[in-house]
Amino acid sequence: MRHTLKFGGQYINHTYTPSTVTARSGSTEFDIETPSLLKAHEGAIYLLDEFDVTDELRINAGLRLTAFAHVGPFDEYQFDENGLRDGTISYRPGQVIGSYAALEPRLSARYRLNERSSVKASFNRGQQYVHLASFSSIALPTDIWIPSGKNVKPLVGTQYEAGYFRNFLDNMIETSLEVYYKDMRNLVEYADGADPQANGNSNFDTQLVFGNGYSYGAELFIKKTTGKLNGWVGYTWSKTMRKFPDINEGREFPSRWDRRHDLSVVAIYEPNKRWNFAGTFVYSTGQAATLPVNRYFIEGRLVSEYTERNGFRMVPYHRLDLAVTLNNKEQRKVKDKDTEEVTYRTRRWRSSWTLAIYNVYNRANPYFIYFDNEGNVADGSLKVVAKQVSLFSILPSLTWNFKF
Repeated sequence: MRHTLKFGGQYINHTYTPSTVTARSGSTEFDIETPSLLKAHEGAIYLLDEFDVTDELRINAGLRLTAFAHVGPFDEYQFDENGLRDGTISYRPGQVIGSYAALEPRLSARYRLNERSSVKASFNRGQQYVHLASFSSIALPTDIWIPSGKNVKPLVGTQYEAGYFRNFLDNMIETSLEVYYKDMRNLVEYADGADPQANGNSNFDTQLVFGNGYSYGAELFIKKTTGKLNGWVGYTWSKTMRKFPDINEGREFPSRWDRRHDLSVVAIYEPNKRWNFAGTFVYSTGQAATLPVNRYFIEGRLVSEYTERNGFRMVPYHRLDLAVTLNNKEQRKVKDKDTEEVTYRTRRWRSSWTLAIYNVYNRANPYFIYFDNEGNVADGSLKVVAKQVSLFSILPSLTWNFKF
Protein backbone atom coordinates (compact mmCIF):
# COMPACT_ATOMS: atom_id res chain seq x y z
CA MET A 1 0.00 0.00 0.00
CA ARG A 2 1.15 3.55 -0.81
CA HIS A 3 0.89 5.94 2.12
CA THR A 4 1.02 9.73 2.33
CA LEU A 5 1.28 10.99 5.90
CA LYS A 6 0.47 14.54 6.91
CA PHE A 7 0.60 16.05 10.39
CA GLY A 8 0.48 19.47 11.96
CA GLY A 9 -0.85 21.68 14.70
CA GLN A 10 -2.27 25.07 15.47
CA TYR A 11 -2.83 27.48 18.33
CA ILE A 12 -5.31 30.37 18.54
CA ASN A 13 -5.51 33.05 21.22
CA HIS A 14 -9.13 34.27 21.26
CA THR A 15 -10.56 37.55 22.54
CA TYR A 16 -14.35 37.97 22.38
CA THR A 17 -16.74 40.83 23.09
CA PRO A 18 -20.12 39.04 22.94
CA SER A 19 -22.27 42.11 23.58
CA THR A 20 -21.96 45.79 24.25
CA VAL A 21 -24.69 48.11 25.52
CA THR A 22 -24.48 51.90 25.30
CA ALA A 23 -26.94 54.66 26.19
CA ARG A 24 -27.14 58.30 25.15
CA SER A 25 -29.51 61.18 25.71
CA GLY A 26 -28.79 64.01 23.34
CA SER A 27 -25.07 64.66 23.57
CA THR A 28 -24.77 62.97 26.97
CA GLU A 29 -23.46 59.41 27.10
CA PHE A 30 -24.18 57.23 30.12
CA ASP A 31 -21.55 54.88 31.47
CA ILE A 32 -23.40 51.57 31.94
CA GLU A 33 -20.52 49.14 32.35
CA THR A 34 -17.31 48.25 30.58
CA PRO A 35 -18.09 45.38 28.18
CA SER A 36 -16.60 42.04 29.16
CA LEU A 37 -13.64 40.81 27.16
CA LEU A 38 -13.58 37.03 27.12
CA LYS A 39 -10.22 35.31 26.78
CA ALA A 40 -9.72 31.77 25.53
CA HIS A 41 -7.00 29.47 24.23
CA GLU A 42 -7.53 26.88 21.51
CA GLY A 43 -5.07 24.32 20.18
CA ALA A 44 -5.02 21.23 18.02
CA ILE A 45 -2.70 18.59 16.59
CA TYR A 46 -3.60 16.18 13.80
CA LEU A 47 -2.36 13.16 11.89
CA LEU A 48 -3.69 12.23 8.44
CA ASP A 49 -2.91 9.13 6.39
CA GLU A 50 -3.94 8.86 2.76
CA PHE A 51 -3.26 5.47 1.27
CA ASP A 52 -4.18 3.44 -1.80
CA VAL A 53 -5.33 -0.05 -0.89
CA THR A 54 -5.64 -0.94 -4.58
CA ASP A 55 -5.68 1.04 -7.80
CA GLU A 56 -9.44 1.42 -7.33
CA LEU A 57 -9.73 1.96 -3.57
CA ARG A 58 -8.26 4.96 -1.75
CA ILE A 59 -8.79 5.58 1.98
CA ASN A 60 -8.19 8.76 3.91
CA ALA A 61 -8.07 8.37 7.70
CA GLY A 62 -7.28 11.04 10.24
CA LEU A 63 -7.38 11.88 13.91
CA ARG A 64 -7.35 15.33 15.45
CA LEU A 65 -6.88 16.19 19.12
CA THR A 66 -8.37 19.55 20.11
CA ALA A 67 -8.41 21.49 23.36
CA PHE A 68 -10.10 24.72 24.44
CA ALA A 69 -9.98 26.74 27.64
CA HIS A 70 -11.92 29.83 28.69
CA VAL A 71 -9.63 31.79 31.01
CA GLY A 72 -9.73 34.88 33.17
CA PRO A 73 -9.85 37.70 33.87
CA PHE A 74 -13.60 37.26 34.14
CA ASP A 75 -16.38 38.24 36.55
CA GLU A 76 -19.15 35.67 36.90
CA TYR A 77 -22.23 37.41 38.25
CA GLN A 78 -24.55 35.60 40.62
CA PHE A 79 -28.31 36.21 40.56
CA ASP A 80 -31.03 35.55 43.11
CA GLU A 81 -34.41 33.94 42.40
CA ASN A 82 -35.80 37.32 41.31
CA GLY A 83 -33.08 37.79 38.72
CA LEU A 84 -31.25 40.46 40.71
CA ARG A 85 -27.49 40.38 40.96
CA ASP A 86 -26.39 39.40 44.45
CA GLY A 87 -22.73 38.44 44.11
CA THR A 88 -19.70 38.06 41.88
CA ILE A 89 -17.08 35.35 41.42
CA SER A 90 -13.89 36.89 40.07
CA TYR A 91 -11.32 34.88 38.12
CA ARG A 92 -7.75 36.16 37.91
CA PRO A 93 -5.91 36.51 34.58
CA GLY A 94 -5.03 33.14 33.12
CA GLN A 95 -7.17 31.16 35.56
CA VAL A 96 -9.11 28.39 33.82
CA ILE A 97 -12.89 28.89 34.04
CA GLY A 98 -13.95 26.03 31.78
CA SER A 99 -11.93 23.66 29.61
CA TYR A 100 -12.66 20.92 27.08
CA ALA A 101 -10.72 18.43 24.98
CA ALA A 102 -11.79 15.91 22.36
CA LEU A 103 -10.58 13.41 19.79
CA GLU A 104 -12.01 14.08 16.34
CA PRO A 105 -11.88 11.08 13.99
CA ARG A 106 -12.52 11.26 10.28
CA LEU A 107 -12.61 8.59 7.62
CA SER A 108 -13.32 8.75 3.89
CA ALA A 109 -13.07 6.28 1.05
CA ARG A 110 -13.23 6.49 -2.72
CA TYR A 111 -13.80 3.50 -4.96
CA ARG A 112 -13.30 3.93 -8.69
CA LEU A 113 -15.82 1.88 -10.62
CA ASN A 114 -14.26 2.57 -14.01
CA GLU A 115 -12.50 5.37 -15.88
CA ARG A 116 -15.60 7.56 -15.79
CA SER A 117 -17.30 6.94 -12.46
CA SER A 118 -16.62 6.46 -8.77
CA VAL A 119 -18.39 6.37 -5.41
CA LYS A 120 -17.31 8.11 -2.23
CA ALA A 121 -18.32 7.92 1.42
CA SER A 122 -17.11 9.74 4.51
CA PHE A 123 -17.60 10.06 8.24
CA ASN A 124 -16.31 12.75 10.57
CA ARG A 125 -16.95 13.85 14.10
CA GLY A 126 -15.79 17.18 15.46
CA GLN A 127 -16.24 19.74 18.19
CA GLN A 128 -16.81 23.44 17.66
CA TYR A 129 -15.86 25.65 20.56
CA VAL A 130 -17.38 28.85 19.22
CA HIS A 131 -21.16 29.20 18.84
CA LEU A 132 -23.20 31.55 16.66
CA ALA A 133 -26.31 32.80 18.42
CA SER A 134 -29.00 34.91 16.71
CA PHE A 135 -31.86 37.04 18.00
CA SER A 136 -34.34 35.53 15.56
CA SER A 137 -37.28 37.23 17.26
CA ILE A 138 -36.34 40.63 15.86
CA ALA A 139 -35.34 39.47 12.32
CA LEU A 140 -32.23 41.62 12.48
CA PRO A 141 -28.72 40.48 11.49
CA THR A 142 -27.59 40.50 15.14
CA ASP A 143 -25.51 37.33 15.15
CA ILE A 144 -23.15 37.05 18.11
CA TRP A 145 -20.18 34.73 18.46
CA ILE A 146 -20.11 33.05 21.86
CA PRO A 147 -17.25 30.89 23.19
CA SER A 148 -17.66 27.68 25.13
CA GLY A 149 -17.10 28.04 28.83
CA LYS A 150 -18.25 27.01 32.26
CA ASN A 151 -21.94 26.88 31.29
CA VAL A 152 -21.70 26.52 27.52
CA LYS A 153 -20.56 23.14 26.22
CA PRO A 154 -18.88 22.72 22.82
CA LEU A 155 -21.04 21.89 19.84
CA VAL A 156 -20.53 18.27 18.80
CA GLY A 157 -21.25 17.42 15.16
CA THR A 158 -21.26 14.01 13.49
CA GLN A 159 -21.65 13.95 9.72
CA TYR A 160 -22.14 11.12 7.23
CA GLU A 161 -21.85 11.59 3.46
CA ALA A 162 -22.10 9.42 0.37
CA GLY A 163 -21.87 10.33 -3.28
CA TYR A 164 -21.77 9.09 -6.85
CA PHE A 165 -19.52 10.83 -9.39
CA ARG A 166 -19.56 10.32 -13.17
CA ASN A 167 -18.02 12.07 -16.17
CA PHE A 168 -19.49 12.18 -19.68
CA LEU A 169 -18.32 13.02 -23.22
CA ASP A 170 -14.61 12.34 -22.67
CA ASN A 171 -14.64 14.09 -19.29
CA MET A 172 -16.10 17.28 -20.74
CA ILE A 173 -19.07 17.03 -18.36
CA GLU A 174 -18.59 16.32 -14.66
CA THR A 175 -21.58 15.32 -12.53
CA SER A 176 -22.11 14.29 -8.94
CA LEU A 177 -24.95 13.44 -6.60
CA GLU A 178 -24.26 13.51 -2.86
CA VAL A 179 -26.43 12.94 0.20
CA TYR A 180 -25.58 13.79 3.79
CA TYR A 181 -26.86 13.63 7.34
CA LYS A 182 -25.50 15.64 10.26
CA ASP A 183 -26.32 15.26 13.94
CA MET A 184 -25.63 18.25 16.21
CA ARG A 185 -25.46 18.33 20.01
CA ASN A 186 -25.13 21.21 22.49
CA LEU A 187 -26.53 23.89 20.19
CA VAL A 188 -27.28 27.30 21.68
CA GLU A 189 -30.20 29.65 21.13
CA TYR A 190 -31.57 32.67 22.95
CA ALA A 191 -34.52 31.83 25.16
CA ASP A 192 -38.05 32.83 24.21
CA GLY A 193 -38.56 36.48 25.10
CA ALA A 194 -34.85 37.15 25.54
CA ASP A 195 -33.81 40.76 25.14
CA PRO A 196 -30.22 41.36 24.04
CA GLN A 197 -30.04 44.39 26.34
CA ALA A 198 -32.02 43.01 29.28
CA ASN A 199 -29.01 42.44 31.51
CA GLY A 200 -26.84 45.28 30.34
CA ASN A 201 -23.22 44.26 29.90
CA SER A 202 -23.61 41.17 32.04
CA ASN A 203 -22.49 37.57 31.56
CA PHE A 204 -22.92 36.44 27.99
CA ASP A 205 -24.65 33.16 28.85
CA THR A 206 -27.50 34.28 31.11
CA GLN A 207 -30.15 34.21 28.38
CA LEU A 208 -29.02 31.10 26.53
CA VAL A 209 -30.78 27.75 26.33
CA PHE A 210 -29.36 24.52 24.97
CA GLY A 211 -30.61 21.74 22.71
CA ASN A 212 -29.88 19.50 19.74
CA GLY A 213 -30.48 19.48 16.02
CA TYR A 214 -29.99 17.69 12.75
CA SER A 215 -29.60 18.42 9.08
CA TYR A 216 -29.87 16.31 5.96
CA GLY A 217 -30.11 16.84 2.26
CA ALA A 218 -28.95 16.09 -1.27
CA GLU A 219 -26.66 18.01 -3.60
CA LEU A 220 -26.62 17.79 -7.41
CA PHE A 221 -23.70 19.29 -9.34
CA ILE A 222 -23.15 19.46 -13.13
CA LYS A 223 -20.09 21.15 -14.64
CA LYS A 224 -18.86 21.66 -18.21
CA THR A 225 -15.09 22.08 -18.18
CA THR A 226 -14.01 22.60 -21.79
CA GLY A 227 -15.03 24.58 -24.84
CA LYS A 228 -15.78 28.24 -25.38
CA LEU A 229 -18.95 27.96 -23.30
CA ASN A 230 -18.56 26.38 -19.88
CA GLY A 231 -19.92 26.71 -16.36
CA TRP A 232 -21.83 24.76 -13.78
CA VAL A 233 -25.18 24.22 -12.10
CA GLY A 234 -25.44 23.35 -8.42
CA TYR A 235 -28.65 22.55 -6.58
CA THR A 236 -29.13 21.59 -2.93
CA TRP A 237 -32.25 20.41 -1.16
CA SER A 238 -31.82 20.40 2.60
CA LYS A 239 -33.62 20.45 5.91
CA THR A 240 -32.12 21.79 9.14
CA MET A 241 -34.12 21.45 12.36
CA ARG A 242 -33.65 22.23 16.05
CA LYS A 243 -35.21 20.81 19.22
CA PHE A 244 -34.84 22.61 22.56
CA PRO A 245 -36.73 21.69 25.75
CA ASP A 246 -37.08 25.41 26.62
CA ILE A 247 -38.16 26.68 23.20
CA ASN A 248 -41.40 26.19 21.26
CA GLU A 249 -42.79 23.97 24.04
CA GLY A 250 -40.19 21.35 23.20
CA ARG A 251 -41.41 20.93 19.60
CA GLU A 252 -39.05 20.90 16.64
CA PHE A 253 -38.55 24.14 14.77
CA PRO A 254 -36.50 25.10 11.69
CA SER A 255 -33.08 26.62 12.13
CA ARG A 256 -32.63 30.18 11.00
CA TRP A 257 -30.37 28.76 8.30
CA ASP A 258 -32.89 26.16 7.11
CA ARG A 259 -33.12 26.60 3.34
CA ARG A 260 -35.10 23.99 1.44
CA HIS A 261 -33.83 25.05 -1.97
CA ASP A 262 -30.50 26.52 -3.00
CA LEU A 263 -29.63 26.95 -6.68
CA SER A 264 -26.55 28.40 -8.38
CA VAL A 265 -26.07 28.70 -12.14
CA VAL A 266 -22.80 30.01 -13.62
CA ALA A 267 -22.09 30.44 -17.33
CA ILE A 268 -18.80 31.63 -18.88
CA TYR A 269 -18.35 32.32 -22.60
CA GLU A 270 -14.87 32.94 -24.03
CA PRO A 271 -15.05 33.48 -27.81
CA ASN A 272 -11.30 34.25 -27.86
CA LYS A 273 -8.41 35.06 -25.53
CA ARG A 274 -9.38 38.71 -25.20
CA TRP A 275 -13.08 38.60 -24.39
CA ASN A 276 -14.83 36.90 -21.49
CA PHE A 277 -18.56 37.04 -20.76
CA ALA A 278 -19.94 35.68 -17.47
CA GLY A 279 -23.30 35.40 -15.79
CA THR A 280 -24.33 34.12 -12.35
CA PHE A 281 -27.83 33.41 -11.08
CA VAL A 282 -28.55 32.40 -7.48
CA TYR A 283 -31.79 31.43 -5.76
CA SER A 284 -32.52 30.29 -2.22
CA THR A 285 -35.53 29.78 0.00
CA GLY A 286 -36.27 32.72 2.27
CA GLN A 287 -34.71 32.90 5.71
CA ALA A 288 -36.71 31.69 8.72
CA ALA A 289 -37.53 34.29 11.39
CA THR A 290 -39.74 34.77 14.44
CA LEU A 291 -42.11 37.72 14.00
CA PRO A 292 -45.05 39.08 15.96
CA VAL A 293 -48.48 38.18 14.57
CA ASN A 294 -50.56 40.22 17.01
CA ARG A 295 -50.02 43.13 19.39
CA TYR A 296 -52.14 44.08 22.40
CA PHE A 297 -52.29 46.90 24.92
CA ILE A 298 -52.26 45.44 28.43
CA GLU A 299 -52.18 47.91 31.33
CA GLY A 300 -50.82 50.59 29.05
CA ARG A 301 -48.04 48.43 27.62
CA LEU A 302 -47.77 47.16 24.06
CA VAL A 303 -47.39 43.36 24.22
CA SER A 304 -46.52 41.22 21.20
CA GLU A 305 -47.73 37.72 20.35
CA TYR A 306 -45.16 35.87 18.27
CA THR A 307 -45.28 33.01 15.80
CA GLU A 308 -43.68 29.73 16.72
CA ARG A 309 -39.88 29.93 16.77
CA ASN A 310 -38.77 30.67 13.20
CA GLY A 311 -42.35 30.13 12.02
CA PHE A 312 -42.20 32.92 9.41
CA ARG A 313 -40.41 32.81 6.05
CA MET A 314 -39.02 35.86 4.32
CA VAL A 315 -39.49 36.02 0.57
CA PRO A 316 -36.98 33.99 -1.51
CA TYR A 317 -33.59 35.46 -2.31
CA HIS A 318 -32.53 35.59 -5.95
CA ARG A 319 -30.47 37.78 -8.24
CA LEU A 320 -28.59 37.83 -11.55
CA ASP A 321 -25.05 39.18 -12.00
CA LEU A 322 -23.41 39.84 -15.38
CA ALA A 323 -19.84 40.73 -16.28
CA VAL A 324 -17.71 41.27 -19.38
CA THR A 325 -13.90 41.34 -19.37
CA LEU A 326 -11.55 42.66 -22.05
CA ASN A 327 -7.90 41.55 -21.84
CA ASN A 328 -5.15 43.45 -23.60
CA LYS A 329 -3.23 41.65 -26.33
CA GLU A 330 -0.57 39.16 -25.27
CA GLN A 331 1.90 40.56 -27.77
CA ARG A 332 2.70 44.02 -28.95
CA LYS A 333 3.83 45.10 -32.39
CA VAL A 334 7.42 46.39 -32.70
CA LYS A 335 8.70 48.10 -35.85
CA ASP A 336 12.43 48.44 -36.54
CA LYS A 337 13.30 52.09 -37.31
CA ASP A 338 15.98 51.22 -39.84
CA THR A 339 14.55 48.25 -41.70
CA GLU A 340 10.90 48.88 -40.87
CA GLU A 341 10.63 45.18 -40.16
CA VAL A 342 7.64 44.34 -37.95
CA THR A 343 8.01 41.80 -35.13
CA TYR A 344 5.83 40.80 -32.18
CA ARG A 345 7.01 40.63 -28.58
CA THR A 346 5.29 39.26 -25.50
CA ARG A 347 4.18 42.04 -23.20
CA ARG A 348 5.95 42.31 -19.84
CA TRP A 349 2.72 43.28 -18.14
CA ARG A 350 -0.87 42.37 -18.76
CA SER A 351 -4.05 44.27 -17.95
CA SER A 352 -7.79 43.84 -18.28
CA TRP A 353 -10.96 45.86 -17.88
CA THR A 354 -14.07 44.33 -16.32
CA LEU A 355 -17.54 45.83 -16.44
CA ALA A 356 -19.86 44.07 -13.98
CA ILE A 357 -23.48 44.61 -13.02
CA TYR A 358 -24.64 43.22 -9.68
CA ASN A 359 -28.36 42.43 -9.31
CA VAL A 360 -29.20 43.17 -12.94
CA TYR A 361 -33.00 43.18 -12.58
CA ASN A 362 -32.89 45.22 -9.34
CA ARG A 363 -34.36 42.57 -7.04
CA ALA A 364 -35.18 43.93 -3.54
CA ASN A 365 -33.86 40.99 -1.53
CA PRO A 366 -34.64 41.13 2.20
CA TYR A 367 -31.82 41.83 4.64
CA PHE A 368 -33.97 42.21 7.74
CA ILE A 369 -37.48 43.22 8.81
CA TYR A 370 -38.38 45.86 11.35
CA PHE A 371 -41.70 47.21 12.68
CA ASP A 372 -42.92 50.78 12.66
CA ASN A 373 -45.93 52.35 14.39
CA GLU A 374 -48.39 54.31 12.27
CA GLY A 375 -51.32 56.32 13.65
CA ASN A 376 -51.96 56.84 17.37
CA VAL A 377 -53.64 55.13 20.30
CA ALA A 378 -55.99 57.99 21.14
CA ASP A 379 -58.20 57.70 18.06
CA GLY A 380 -57.73 53.94 17.68
CA SER A 381 -55.80 54.26 14.43
CA LEU A 382 -52.54 52.77 15.72
CA LYS A 383 -51.14 50.15 13.37
CA VAL A 384 -47.87 48.24 13.56
CA VAL A 385 -46.46 47.83 10.06
CA ALA A 386 -43.70 45.41 9.05
CA LYS A 387 -41.10 46.95 6.76
CA GLN A 388 -38.37 45.22 4.83
CA VAL A 389 -34.82 46.56 4.51
CA SER A 390 -32.77 45.66 1.43
CA LEU A 391 -29.10 46.58 1.13
CA PHE A 392 -28.14 46.56 -2.53
CA SER A 393 -30.12 47.45 -5.62
CA ILE A 394 -28.63 47.25 -9.12
CA LEU A 395 -24.93 48.05 -8.77
CA PRO A 396 -22.56 48.55 -11.74
CA SER A 397 -18.78 48.52 -11.32
CA LEU A 398 -15.74 49.03 -13.53
CA THR A 399 -12.43 47.41 -12.60
CA TRP A 400 -8.92 47.67 -14.05
CA ASN A 401 -6.59 44.80 -13.23
CA PHE A 402 -2.95 44.52 -14.17
CA LYS A 403 -0.08 42.16 -13.46
CA PHE A 404 3.61 42.25 -14.26
